[in-house]
Amino acid sequence: MNKKTILGYSIGPIGTGILGFISLPIITWFYSAEDIGRISIFQIYINFCILLFCMGLDQAYVRDYHESQNKAELLKSLSFPIIILTIIVLLGILLLFPNFISSHLYDINSTYLSSITILAFISAVISRYLSLILRMQEKALQFSMSQILPKILFLIFIVNVVVFQIVRDTNSLVTANALSVIAACLVYIWNTRHELKSALQSRINTEVLRKGFIFGFPLLFSSLAAWGLGAADRLFLKNYSTLSELGVYSVTMSVATVAILFAGIFNTIWAPLVYKWQSTQGIEFDKLNKIAINVVAIIYFLVVLSGLFSWIVAFFLPAQYFNIQYLLPACIMAPMLYTISEVTGIGISLSRRTVFTMFASLIAMTVSIVVCYFLVAPFGAKGAACATVLAFFVFYIARSEFSKLLIPEFNFRSIYMATLLVLLVSIANLFLMDILRYSLWIILLFIGFIIFKVQLAQAKFYCLNFLKRKS
Repeated sequence: MNKKTILGYSIGPIGTGILGFISLPIITWFYSAEDIGRISIFQIYINFCILLFCMGLDQAYVRDYHESQNKAELLKSLSFPIIILTIIVLLGILLLFPNFISSHLYDINSTYLSSITILAFISAVISRYLSLILRMQEKALQFSMSQILPKILFLIFIVNVVVFQIVRDTNSLVTANALSVIAACLVYIWNTRHELKSALQSRINTEVLRKGFIFGFPLLFSSLAAWGLGAADRLFLKNYSTLSELGVYSVTMSVATVAILFAGIFNTIWAPLVYKWQSTQGIEFDKLNKIAINVVAIIYFLVVLSGLFSWIVAFFLPAQYFNIQYLLPACIMAPMLYTISEVTGIGISLSRRTVFTMFASLIAMTVSIVVCYFLVAPFGAKGAACATVLAFFVFYIARSEFSKLLIPEFNFRSIYMATLLVLLVSIANLFLMDILRYSLWIILLFIGFIIFKVQLAQAKFYCLNFLKRKS
């Protein structure tokens, strides 16, 4: 994968991050924290529908893409049955229980909210497969633009709500989010129209479908466990705390998006790239070990810097979001730990023993639920952040150890201590006084200079060479 392709993939996450940062102050100043909390639940259940209805066949498509001789047949065999099932089930729920979705997700009885939400769910499942086509063909710019356009439409909708004084309530916010998902689906359909035409003309190969289930079905359970791992915090906040606390926590996650951009870009590129290496040139284990250390170094300093400068965020948001500065490092670190596990746990996918990912997810989800049960009620968003970052750390360790068990050439234990240090300080940051918090982050910064002196020297060398070439 060349630099141009990587840059193309980067445009999507960077663009969506910038647009999200532009829309965030508008949403926080003009919508209640309760409405923002409801949108967080909407986004959680979109991810749930993608995982549940895809049944791991989307992962099977990624795994078998480079080895398949008939990619149109592969697409149809692994996607069409899923899309038809999704439409039948979700429209059936809407016809039989018109208010079920809205009352369960938003605590509001509304057939309109149920209908627009189900349309968004169906569009999201279709978009999942269509995005994989662009991703696997390395059409990076099209992939990125398909991500950015819905965010632009969402921002335009929200600005119109404010300018034309449309009622600022759950209906308008859910509608804006749902329309952005539906728009993304339409853009993906246009960008993949030639591949879709070929797929429609192909047949469903039952043997391909069977092999896809064998690979992907264990991933369904691991993916649902991973969803539970990522969603338990917000579900517990909704049921054991308040929608206001959920809103504060959700806004923190949105603020963290800027730092998580790195994770998003890396996660998009990583797995297909390693599978391509395996099918063409073989795996160089020393190379993967070095990549893991470099990834940990970047994440280490991102979290430390977020801890040192999180106080700046409070100046741009309403007073009710003051506690974001305490939540931010932990909320950044949780998805970063997932990114590290994508590197250290790659041995599970390479060996096709995906059941071990399921075990890691189940262990971590159990930790998340237990800690949420004890901490969310008394501490609200702080308790949820603590539970999430602890659970993702357990997930990362479990996935790394399973990977080493399957492929002993992988050895990532040398980076455990660095991630543990950041984890402990991120948790302490939730509860300590300001002077103690900042002291710990400064100490951690200097420890990082020592631990990652080789990586910092390499980064300095590359930067100086880059500046020389430009001068």
